[in-house]
Amino acid sequence: MSTIQHILNLSLEQVVGDRFGRYSKYIIQDRALPDARDGLKPVQRRILYAMHHEGNTNDKPYRKSAKTVGNVIGNYHPHGDSSVYEAMVRLSQDWKLRYPLIDMHGNNGSMDGDPAAAMRYTEARLSKIAGVMLTSIAKNTVDYTPNFDDSTEEPLVLPSLLPNLLMNGTTGISAGYATEIPPHNLTEVLNLAIARLKGQVDIAKDALEYVTGPDFPTGGTVMGKDGILKAFETGKGKVIIRAKSEIEQLKGGREQITITELPYEVNKANLVKKMEELRLDKKVEGVAEVRDETDRTGLRVVIELKKEADAEGVLHFFLKHTDLQLAYNYNMVSIVNRTPKQMGIIPIIDAYLKHVEEVVTRRTTFELEQAKKRAEIVDALEQAISVLDETLELIRSAKDKADAKKKLMERFSFTERQAEAVVMLQLYRLTNTDIVELQKEAKALQKEIARLSNILDVDATKRKLIVKELTALRDEFGDDRRSVIESEVEELKLKTEVMIAVEETMVFVSRDGYVKRASMRSYGASSDVLPEMKEKDRPLLTTQAMTTDHLLVWTNKGSYLLIPVHQIPESKWKDAGQHVANLVPIEGEQVISADVVSTFDTDAHCLFVTKDGMVKRTPLRDYDAQRKSKPLMALKLKGDDEVVFAGISDGPGQLFLVSERGYGLWFKEDDVPVVGQRAAGVKAMNLKDGDLVADAFSFFTPPLFVLVTQRGAVKKMKLEDQFDCTNRNLRGTMLIREVKSKPHQIRRVLPVHGDETLHIVGKEKAKQVKTKTLTLLDRYANGSFVFDEDSFGEIEDVYLD
Repeated sequence: MSTIQHILNLSLEQVVGDRFGRYSKYIIQDRALPDARDGLKPVQRRILYAMHHEGNTNDKPYRKSAKTVGNVIGNYHPHGDSSVYEAMVRLSQDWKLRYPLIDMHGNNGSMDGDPAAAMRYTEARLSKIAGVMLTSIAKNTVDYTPNFDDSTEEPLVLPSLLPNLLMNGTTGISAGYATEIPPHNLTEVLNLAIARLKGQVDIAKDALEYVTGPDFPTGGTVMGKDGILKAFETGKGKVIIRAKSEIEQLKGGREQITITELPYEVNKANLVKKMEELRLDKKVEGVAEVRDETDRTGLRVVIELKKEADAEGVLHFFLKHTDLQLAYNYNMVSIVNRTPKQMGIIPIIDAYLKHVEEVVTRRTTFELEQAKKRAEIVDALEQAISVLDETLELIRSAKDKADAKKKLMERFSFTERQAEAVVMLQLYRLTNTDIVELQKEAKALQKEIARLSNILDVDATKRKLIVKELTALRDEFGDDRRSVIESEVEELKLKTEVMIAVEETMVFVSRDGYVKRASMRSYGASSDVLPEMKEKDRPLLTTQAMTTDHLLVWTNKGSYLLIPVHQIPESKWKDAGQHVANLVPIEGEQVISADVVSTFDTDAHCLFVTKDGMVKRTPLRDYDAQRKSKPLMALKLKGDDEVVFAGISDGPGQLFLVSERGYGLWFKEDDVPVVGQRAAGVKAMNLKDGDLVADAFSFFTPPLFVLVTQRGAVKKMKLEDQFDCTNRNLRGTMLIREVKSKPHQIRRVLPVHGDETLHIVGKEKAKQVKTKTLTLLDRYANGSFVFDEDSFGEIEDVYLD
């Protein structure tokens, strides 16, 4: 017999799209997202219902977890036992749930990420608060659906009068949707619900007066009231959670940081390990040891500090670089009417209150029906017993039970239920006492029926009952907040001193841009030897600095490099350094000068002079930057202009500029207006056409200086004897006699402070001259030819040492 097959001719896109759509619908509605009414995912609901159905309640002894898991898998949740047990364990963990729904006996894991013991070893039962969520489930308060094999039924939702979605929060990821709802304080949430019922809350801002923010089971400090309000309004928002810490004083002037509360869902063991790694890697200074002293009395992590360590600085470093502080992002998505929806706090409360109202209505309806049924029976019993002899005679004359019921129904106009109750009446109930009891019961039943009818018929009465029940739940299960709410997010200011070892070091920068630092010990052992350098390279800066200082490197293209001294590669003093491009990528720029800065919070100014005759003065503090991984703009250059002088002035000094054609201009630093970092500056020298600024230097006391021309002429002069201090934006005064046949062009002008050596470096050879051997000359002299351009080649560099 052949099997008839129905084959559909479909494309892969159609098949995959259809199947994935079904899968997505399933995991959204029936796996990963909670229901807005009871705040539970299906697996959680099935676990709680299975335990309740089997009588595994808070007032009974514990039962093996394996028995519950097997019951859940066999009857309601046909999935892996590990997934069911993991869900069950999470419901019992008081550091994950603000109000645990399962009371577990045995090892149920830890904040260190330790797994729970196997389910054959642990025992569990419903917690008291979970029992309340299931109290009225037998009173037709919720709808049921057949289980996976139609062998029994399971509830679609639990008849919870507690706002579980907000009080315990949830997290989950499904297809195209995710949810992240933090726990909140039950007292606050119920106060909000009661206020909403009374019409006292309309918008999310009103809700903040009742629910101040999330309340995590692990405590901590929650910062950012604006983020909370945004989450309450839209369902999305961001807050910062910070660990609770305290700086304690120890003997000997030492301190320690004690942490007693951690941010929500932080793994304590990993946190302690990370902090210890940062200490061992010397990313943070001043920490002697990090210890976990947590015991049965509570959480306690201790950061022991070295003597004179900056406790606040160390704490801020750990807050910045570990999970002692982290961001929590609200994403309040839940299932409403079988549809995933992102909601603010008011819609969530409304969905919960609508559920509560439905549960109370259905419970009251059930109780009313039961009361009416009992009243009906009590009425029949009263009638039958009041004429007892007649009733007994009638029953005795009947052929059987059915005949007796028929005669009673004909004689007293009983319903079948009433007749059944009379026939089944036991003889010992036929006393006068029982007549009185029946009369009392009938009266009480009429009163109860009236009360229940009033609840169903009058909305105000129903609301009053709900308020009463929610108030009772608040008084029984509500508690104090654990998390502290702060309105503003505190900015973490990291101190360099706690991130690096504060020590003295020698910093070296060469003209070709090679940098390094060496320990004072290495420098002391080799201070009489120059560091290894390439041919024709020379020292540009050799100075002592602290590792907390910054190196400022100025380039001819108007850029500057800001390099923390501790980030400069350390080597022996005599070894070669690394090129600055290995630290900060630069291309096509020449280093012209460098300075070490201890602090930017000073009145010092940066001075710049360009070859086109511009000068600029800017506060040093403007050059303090957070981003130090690329060249930064020191000043704005126009066209092919270049910087010929850059330096830092600690006070109102003076400037001397020299042009290539031999003009010198002396003016005060105060004549240069202070401008911003990205400005171009003002005119310093009124140059002739084709003339350019060759060099410049700054000073406080007018010095001697030497100048060198392209022809190898060297001339020493006394500034105050040959020049007057004038204003900027002038042409200046000639400082060398004009020669018509082969005029001199100034290459460098350098201040002289003692018996220094002047180095003139040519293409082929170099020449050295002691400055003390040079005679002071006036402006009209051409100087001495100490460098033969024909023999030594074109001048490439001029410097003093």
